[in-house]
Amino acid sequence: MSTETTKRLFTTRDYHRMGEAGILSEDDRVELIYGEVLAMSPIGPPHGAGTDRATRALVNICGDRAIVRVQGAVELNDYNEPQPDFVLLRPKDDFYYGQQPGPKDILMIIEIADSSLAYDRKVKSRLYAETGVPEYWLADIKNGILFAFSDSDGKSYTTIRQLHRGDSIAPRLLPECAVQVDVFLPEPIQAVSPNC
Repeated sequence: MSTETTKRLFTTRDYHRMGEAGILSEDDRVELIYGEVLAMSPIGPPHGAGTDRATRALVNICGDRAIVRVQGAVELNDYNEPQPDFVLLRPKDDFYYGQQPGPKDILMIIEIADSSLAYDRKVKSRLYAETGVPEYWLADIKNGILFAFSDSDGKSYTTIRQLHRGDSIAPRLLPECAVQVDVFLPEPIQAVSPNC
């Protein structure tokens, strides 16, 4: 006798009810991707350093032109509520107090990848392109590359640029907000030995 298994996909409403019921807590590092509740990779020191450096730079550069959401949720559709490292949002007086921002509110998304590069490059890139996110940057810490994805055809991004330390880039919807690529690609600082 053969049995067929099917997945039960969760909606964003189900996902929020799990939180209200205590099944998920605020401390759980999870996100809803394609209807599945997925555990996120732990944040290691290189990832944390990249996030902290980028937070300072993005807030300073964007000013009042965008809300810089750091590791917060966005509701892309009924089955997707990721928690990207950064989302640049259209300014709103209440800072999205009454609801999660959606695709129409998003100027761009940025992910910092240490251990999650393949997932962020394949799954997250496809998700963001499918849901109308206009631009997606992916910082590959290990290889020192920033990938800039844009021009979605509804299935994937058709333009992918590679930038390196020393380069600068500005979000397409915020051209006045150029930032150094180095901000997203932390490196250990070499200790200088004192002269004897």
